[in-house]
Amino acid sequence: MRNSPLVTVICLCYNHANFVIEALESVLNQTYSNVELLIADDFSTDNSVKVIENWLKQHPEIPFLVNKKNQGNTKTFNKCLKLAKGEYVIDLAADDVLKLDCIAKQLKGFKETSHENVGFIYGNAELISEDGSFINDYFKTDTYRKRLQSQPTGDIYIGLLNGNNNLCSISSLVKREVFETLNGYDENLAYEDYDFWIRAARIYNFDYIDEILIQKRVLPNSMYTLLTKKNNKRTRRFNFSTYLILNKAFILNRTKEEFTAMLKRIHYEMTIAYKTRDFRLLMKYIFLELKVRSKTKK
Repeated sequence: MRNSPLVTVICLCYNHANFVIEALESVLNQTYSNVELLIADDFSTDNSVKVIENWLKQHPEIPFLVNKKNQGNTKTFNKCLKLAKGEYVIDLAADDVLKLDCIAKQLKGFKETSHENVGFIYGNAELISEDGSFINDYFKTDTYRKRLQSQPTGDIYIGLLNGNNNLCSISSLVKREVFETLNGYDENLAYEDYDFWIRAARIYNFDYIDEILIQKRVLPNSMYTLLTKKNNKRTRRFNFSTYLILNKAFILNRTKEEFTAMLKRIHYEMTIAYKTRDFRLLMKYIFLELKVRSKTKK
């Protein structure tokens, strides 16, 4: 790794007028200075664009992409990625906040990792409310803010399949080559991280640094709070995307152990489908389970 590689932060905004300036300032205020900031608005219906444009009067050199219609996070991010020049990339939501030394610690993680071929360095996050009040840490911590349980590193593919390896994607610094190798995010999905992790873990190792790197804001209308809503269109699209991701993983799997691990996640998703009354999705999972079980018997 070069001594001062360029890091690109892609900040995606959708109806985050009340929070976006804090997010943008957190990028510019990093202790690590070689940072490129790209901003995109995905056709917000509040005054996010106006707020950002006013802020950019003091920072006219920063590119700002404004969608003419809502395209979703995956498409919008991929558009920005084509403009990015950094050797490393951060995907930052406009309602989240980077800690001052976030990037410095992430780059240090890449430099000091004991694993080869590492594509991701990630850490812990602090969950905050709409008004910025502390809720809890993403991974449970002790009084010194250190994780109570050890975090798996290296080859975590099987752990991602069975759900044992829970990553904190919002705290990730990713090598640009990972995005290039995988052709960015899958634009057919409602969310990006789980699919991206699985595809990346087939090729790259992961490493964890035990630091609080970012503040993640939990809002009433965020997908974080909608996962088990009944008869909710956004919830159904999100959960169907998980089904599509597991179908893709079925193709990536190579061993009986990997297919066995996949069964655990399928059973979990079947429970979610039942709780949300998405019985069509539940039936799809039943058929997927049969396919996967046939692979565990060979």
